[in-house]
Amino acid sequence: MTILHAVTQLQTDPVTSRLNTLLEAGALEIAIKDGALQLAGKTAAEITAEFGSPLYIYSERILRRRARECRRFLQYEPFVPNYSCKANTNVALLQIVHSEGLHADAMSPGEILLLRAAGFQPNEIFYVGNYVDDAELLYAIKAGVQVSVDSLAQLERFGRLNPGGQVAVRINPGMGDGHHKKVVTGGAESKFGIWYEDVSKIKEITARYNLRIAGINQHIGSNYLTGDVYLQTVARLLSIAEQFADLDFVDFGGGMGIPYKNNTGRLDLVELGGRVSDMLESWTARYGKRITAQIEPGRYVVAESGLLLITVQALKENPGLSFVGTDGGFNVLARPVMYGSHHEIINTRNVDNTNGKTVTICGNICESGDKLAEDRQLAATAQGDVLAVLDAGAYGFSMASNYNSRLRPAEVLITQENSLRLVRERGTLEDLLRHQIY
Repeated sequence: MTILHAVTQLQTDPVTSRLNTLLEAGALEIAIKDGALQLAGKTAAEITAEFGSPLYIYSERILRRRARECRRFLQYEPFVPNYSCKANTNVALLQIVHSEGLHADAMSPGEILLLRAAGFQPNEIFYVGNYVDDAELLYAIKAGVQVSVDSLAQLERFGRLNPGGQVAVRINPGMGDGHHKKVVTGGAESKFGIWYEDVSKIKEITARYNLRIAGINQHIGSNYLTGDVYLQTVARLLSIAEQFADLDFVDFGGGMGIPYKNNTGRLDLVELGGRVSDMLESWTARYGKRITAQIEPGRYVVAESGLLLITVQALKENPGLSFVGTDGGFNVLARPVMYGSHHEIINTRNVDNTNGKTVTICGNICESGDKLAEDRQLAATAQGDVLAVLDAGAYGFSMASNYNSRLRPAEVLITQENSLRLVRERGTLEDLLRHQIY
């Protein structure tokens, strides 16, 4: 349940199951006092006065709850969820995820480095590269992590660099799913994976370099809210796995979605996991070996634990259109401009949504497309109000940039003890000159 769900239920019906679900998720640090949102006993305005604005803030309790749900996704054993850390690579959050028993999925040497800094061991990291060069593959090989390649050319490259080694291959199952075409990672239009009908070509290359196929993996897309396509691709991947002898693991990917809109139904992770578990048990009997099952959740683990606090800098009235201008440009949160993504936004000073009006909420970047939300109902708002952009824990800071030479925000963790801890300093003007030669 999102933080907005918490606000709604705390106002209207504090004994409903929706609030109970939120409390079970650990959002005990959320409260409403005199119509204002409080986090860890402080108003959003007090928090931004201390740490600055814009500001990412995360709930440790919600993060742990979602990590545990992923850890229990399958009843089948052995099973390992790999947190897809591209969603959020803050080392403090990675440490929490690791402490909950999750392994990790990495896409670059940088992510391997951050995971190692957070305490992940090499055998807990699954590196899945995409069109990488010799240097990157060698980095992963020397780091001792399990490597997956996603094209026949990359498999050939791996064999040349590491003959006699073991490798996994990413399969494109021919189908994909997701909230936007830009995040669908399966099917003929996807740049990812080896086409599922090319198994014989995989075997030709592995034989040439005496490689051992340790596992096969897939990823069909991001933020799907039903398991229909996912289950089809699970069945297809298992049928492909039967064509490889003595695998160690099969990885079904991630992409499990969360309800960004307040009226969107939640993905039934328990029901989906039960169906996958049944499929695995039946398949294991045919394969003759109980191999490890893996998934790669990213968004599901961290999205709902985070929100972005931004400050209203100006209000503007154009004919037929009202603008709320904030310091939350797309350098801070890129998802709306990239995908047209929806994030619920509330005025933390006025969560009752009284005297609301239809507005366009925009940022301070010099681009016409720098809009967080259009035609959105927002409570009566004044300059200096702090808005909360909800479900911002995934692909928020990790996609932030210095565009317009603006600074990246700070990040703060609400600990289980209900205290605020700075886990990333705000960028500085000096950072903009670092590494430049002039």
